[in-house]
Amino acid sequence: MTALSDALRYQRLVESDAAMRMLRSDGVAIVAALLLTHLGAENRRVAADDLYEAIDADLIELREHFDLPRAKNAKAYCADWREAGLLTRRAAVESRGETLELSPAALAAIRIVDRLEAPTTSLTESRLASLAAQLHELALESDPDATRRLGALVAERERLDAEIARLESGGEVHTIEPSRALERVADILEQAADLPTDFARVRARFEELNGEVRAGILDGDDSNTTVIDDIFRGVNLIESSDEGRTFVAFTSLLLDPERSATLESDIRSVLDREFAGGLSPAERRVLRSFLRTLRDRSTEIHGALTVFARSLRRYVQQQDYQRERVLRRSVQRALAAAVQASAHTKPYRQTAIDLDLTALPLSTAGELSLHDPADFAAPATLDTSEAPVVDLEALRLLARETEIDFDELERNVNAAVADGPATIGELLARWPATQGVASVVGLVVLAVRHGDVDPSSLERVEWTGIDAIDRAAQIPVHRFTERIS
Repeated sequence: MTALSDALRYQRLVESDAAMRMLRSDGVAIVAALLLTHLGAENRRVAADDLYEAIDADLIELREHFDLPRAKNAKAYCADWREAGLLTRRAAVESRGETLELSPAALAAIRIVDRLEAPTTSLTESRLASLAAQLHELALESDPDATRRLGALVAERERLDAEIARLESGGEVHTIEPSRALERVADILEQAADLPTDFARVRARFEELNGEVRAGILDGDDSNTTVIDDIFRGVNLIESSDEGRTFVAFTSLLLDPERSATLESDIRSVLDREFAGGLSPAERRVLRSFLRTLRDRSTEIHGALTVFARSLRRYVQQQDYQRERVLRRSVQRALAAAVQASAHTKPYRQTAIDLDLTALPLSTAGELSLHDPADFAAPATLDTSEAPVVDLEALRLLARETEIDFDELERNVNAAVADGPATIGELLARWPATQGVASVVGLVVLAVRHGDVDPSSLERVEWTGIDAIDRAAQIPVHRFTERIS
């Protein structure tokens, strides 16, 4: 790899990475100070309105020492930081508002500034011992030779046996020197300080995976249904990814009761040691809340994983992706047609086509009217009205509109068969349908029950609907031959 390729690669990083843009900006001191003060440490996620209010209060004091624009408020600053990729906006769970938190890039940039301000050396005995122990453990666990591995384990056992025998014989207990113990604590805190950035990066990666899975569903066709089938079967695709499995293994280890109890006991023991008096209050607080912080962050990310899985399952089960596929293809076809049409016409040329916008219409504040609850208040008392006298004729007409008057139809049938067999058409010719098509339907029902039906012959029946329009239909011949009792 040449210097030119390295330079081009770093140039792309400098131009695209949000952390690098923050570090290169002229106001990096103010940005880092405000973000660290209000979103660092324990205040990692803050309601947007509360953050605006707190930063506005700080800007009053900062303007006395820095050349800051007077007209720009905290909301405008936060909008710029969010657009620059330094802040992440999410919907608040407990309210209708939104929250702001540091993005992985902002955490990384602030971490770099902190290290530049208070550089820590890695040339310590504890760091070298930790590296050597990790390398020795890695070499031992990755050695496929059973003889060498067995020899290493035997040597370790002999060393432990010798130390046990020395202590049992009343030998002196050798403890680590306080200065070296503090170095090791500083080394541990140095690694712990990277955890917020790692958690934020993991969550951001899961959000990217969620978007990639949705994009894969939209880009796929009906023949490639592997992803959709997996979601239907309840497979959590994000959790099944390499990053997801790594995080699940991390949380499983963290939530293991035995290991958690051991870790908590070790932290308490370290804080009770004499050398712990050399730790600052902040360092002691970080150690004391270390395990709780890990659990809280892990639970939060695990909750985000669950939300992504439910959202994807609902997205597939409700067939939303099919509608979006159709829309996506229509947009692509329209864009392709627009590219071809651009050679013959200008995009601003007026056409005879009117399109209704799906967005809300714009209006001025003057068009709005205030809501007056008094306009919708109920009167103090309600007037009592006497019930009117029932009109029996009106009720009968209302019942006839909803029910077939079989009494009338049976009377007509009995009167007709007194002179001989009669069909429905003959009945309607003698007694017109007073209920329109309902009378015709009623005669058909009576004929099926009490008359004869000849499906091989058709008869034309005519009636006048309740809308005063004449109608006719062809029906099989239904004939009444006897009275209906």
